[in-house]
Amino acid sequence: MTVRVVLADDQTVVRAGFRALLELSDDLVVVAEAEDGGRAVEAVRLTRPDVVLMDIRMPRVDGLEATRRIAADPALDAVRVLVLTTFEADEYVFESLRAGAAGFLLKDVEPDGLRAAIRTVAAGQSLLDPAVTRRVVEEFARLRAPLAEGARRLAPLTGREREVMALVAAGLSNEEIGGRLLMSPLTAKTHVSRAMTKLGARDRAQLVVLAYETGLVRAGGTGPLP
Repeated sequence: MTVRVVLADDQTVVRAGFRALLELSDDLVVVAEAEDGGRAVEAVRLTRPDVVLMDIRMPRVDGLEATRRIAADPALDAVRVLVLTTFEADEYVFESLRAGAAGFLLKDVEPDGLRAAIRTVAAGQSLLDPAVTRRVVEEFARLRAPLAEGARRLAPLTGREREVMALVAAGLSNEEIGGRLLMSPLTAKTHVSRAMTKLGARDRAQLVVLAYETGLVRAGGTGPLP
């Protein structure tokens, strides 16, 4: 399977470096580059890539807004956005996950890690490192009160789906959730998928954000609120 990638970064040398790294692999191909978010969205609509490597801080239209536009376009539902950042504790990373990014990478990622991350996301897996993503979400969830309509947002979920969602927020994989709740990984995956569908979440990353925003779990905790 060939994974088609769009590179979005305002620094030419950064794009060139990522392109060179990706082109070392036969299964990764860069189909377009963009120096700002607006052009990134145009390139995505034109080429329909599997993955977008999206820098956050770009002129004119930044990566956050570009991610929102891609995630909001039903025609681009299959496109996965990987946000690039220079450090984990970045509020823009939190906002990009809310907007629909599948995950994020630090710009100093090792070459093998970069290629593996792109393949993982292209295969439909959202969180490259659930524990790291959880730390990012927790950091900024502490600064926000749970949404007032949290209970209403969670109303469509069954009790089991809430349990599973809380464990997703804790960084557990389907296999680990199955072991914790005495179910098969496939059943855990089904509960995750149903929760995403009911809540309109694009992927597991958004489930994590929603778990904190609705008050299902508290920052610093791993389980449902009483």
